[in-house]
This record gives sequence, structure tokens and C-alpha cells, in this order.
Amino acid sequence: MKQLVGKYARKLVDAGLAEDGAPVVGGLDDELVWNRRDARCSELAKVFSGLNINALLFSLPAEPYRSMIDYLASMATVTDGVIRPTDTETRTILHDLPVVEAFDAGEIMAALERRKCAVLPGHGVVTWGMVSPEQAFVFYSSVCFACFVKFMSDYLADRKSGRVSRRQRRVMDTVMQHIDLLPSEPPALMRAPFLSERAIYHAVSQAGRMTVEYGLVDSFFGNVSLRCGDTLYISQTTSSLDELDGCIDPCPLDGSSCAGITASSELTAHREIVQRTEMNAILHGHPKFSVILSMDCEKTDCAFRGQCHIRCPESRFIEDIPIVPGEVGTGPHGLCHTLPPAMEGRRGVIVYGHGLFTVGREDFNEAFAGLLAIERLCQETYLRMVS
Repeated sequence: MKQLVGKYARKLVDAGLAEDGAPVVGGLDDELVWNRRDARCSELAKVFSGLNINALLFSLPAEPYRSMIDYLASMATVTDGVIRPTDTETRTILHDLPVVEAFDAGEIMAALERRKCAVLPGHGVVTWGMVSPEQAFVFYSSVCFACFVKFMSDYLADRKSGRVSRRQRRVMDTVMQHIDLLPSEPPALMRAPFLSERAIYHAVSQAGRMTVEYGLVDSFFGNVSLRCGDTLYISQTTSSLDELDGCIDPCPLDGSSCAGITASSELTAHREIVQRTEMNAILHGHPKFSVILSMDCEKTDCAFRGQCHIRCPESRFIEDIPIVPGEVGTGPHGLCHTLPPAMEGRRGVIVYGHGLFTVGREDFNEAFAGLLAIERLCQETYLRMVS
């Protein structure tokens, strides 16, 4: 457990979500252990006694997340004390973000009893893991992602309507100091043909790892697949894209195997794409600016307002990239119905509030180049819109 809490403290820092020395991660096995000594551990330890958890993560976010989260939390405290992002990951995982105004174990427990996180303005963010510190890491990362998307989305809307406040502008000034355009040149990835199953697994693992390293995902969310013959090799559901070794499922396209039981929840969409197109490699990430621009809409009188993520009737594009609705899974509004037809003849498709899918004909080089280029396009477009 000591190694695990240290691992996820380091991953927060490596991902740019916390500064070195800031994360406090506790894990409960035979005894409660922490990644480091901190005066706040005694108060945080009380949280374990009131909840059925085995991990707790507390940290002050790194900039620009810190300023964004504190701003959104301050706005929430004058209403109902809850931050309500509308991106897909928040809807499906976090639901909303309760704000706790005091660093107090009782108040933190009250928030964590009903949600996966608590935001403490000026102090940081607390998340828990029921099984592993990895869950706490994922929830913390999701809070940072959701608040980034919400602040930037709200700022864009207020900029268009002329309602940007002085404080919003100060936070945006901080944000701008921490935004670097993505590189224009993609890395060189393994090239087809893949002459063994081992090479296939290596290619999928490499693509997933590079997607994380380039910051094109929220936490590790996303999925990767590669078709070879009549088999689709796809990352498993809830697997970490930067740790895919042993977490890739070979799924026959005819459904003759039960391997798909543990495969990504978007297996059906991936399968439909490779069967409808001549593309064999698929990358799916959650790059921030693609998600932000997918949610940019000025049509306030739409009958489907509030259901945009599943029912948006508009034909919307960012240059040549279509934006489609669709929710995770195979339900009536599943992206397995909206994404594959939109992908025909396209280098990529953005799913509203969710993320970006790109494709490659033989290997992941084309797909990764598309993922990088489209997110950079969205970065440049957003910055131009708010300048």
C-alpha cells in the first residue's frame, strides 16, 4: 500500500494536476499509511472511520486548475454550494461537485457520503477510493478536467454576451500563462504491418501511452483499438491508457467470443467504424478544447436544450470535423448509432461534451496525428474566440 499511495501522488504531479510535495494520499490495508507526513493527516484519518473506503486523496491543485476551481467554488457558495459541470464524464462519474467551506472531517464525510469528491476553496480537493488509490486519482483528475471545461465554457459564453466579470478575467489571465499550444509534429509510432500478436499488443499499448503523455485524455479515460484480420484488439473498460499491458482484449468481429465482456464500453462503436470504413486503427481521447468547443452553442430556444448530449438536432462542425451527440454504451441514444456514420470519409469526429475519435488506415500514426492536429485546431479556435 505504501508503494501505491506514493505511485498515485507522483502521477498527480507528473500529470500537472498538483505541485511536487502537495498531494497527501492515504491507503488503508492492515493499517493506515500515507505517502508523506502532513499536519492534516490526523483530520483526514477521521474520514476513514466514517466511510467504507480504503483510500483518500487530498491536494491543492496546480495552476491553472487552482484558480479555476476556487472561482467556481466561490460562485457555488452564493447559490447552493454545488459546482455543476455538464461534460459527459461529470454526468456519468461525478454527477456534481459539492463545496465544503471548512477543513473539517465531519463536513468532508458528509460530502463524500453522497459524492466522489469534495472541493474546499483555498485548501484543495478531496477524493476517495473504495478499492484502490487509483480510484481517488481518477476522481481527482476528473474534478480538474471538469472544472477546466466548465470555467472555459462559461467564460466563452460570457465573453460573447459581454458579461465577463473582473474576477473571471483575472482567472483567465492566470489560465493563459499556463496554456501551451500542442506541438504540430506528432511522434513516430510503430508502423504496420504487424506480423505477430505481440506486435499488435505493443502497438496498442504505445498508442495509449502516448495519448496520455501528450495530455489528450482526462485522467486515463479514452480507448484504443486496432483491427487485424477479423479481430479487433481493444483496450479493456476502465483500463489506464498509459498502462495497457495485459489490458487489451482480442474481440472477433463476428461476436464469436465473450472477450468483449471486459472490453471498452465503446466496443460496439469501434466495431461499427472499422466495418463501415477502410480504417483499422481508432484512437479516442478527451482533449479539453475539443470538448469545450463541442458544447459551444448560442441557440437558447432549442427544444432539446439540456439534452444536447443525446438529442442535438443541429449539423455542427469545427472546420471539417463534425460534432455529434451520443452517450456511452449501446442504448437508444448511444454513440454507437451516431458516431460510425459520421466517421465515414472523415479524419475525426467529436462527440458532444465527451471527446474526440480519430482513425488511421493501417496503424496509429495517422490516428494520432489527427488527434493532435484537431485538438490544436480547437485550442487555436478557442483562443481566437476569447482574445
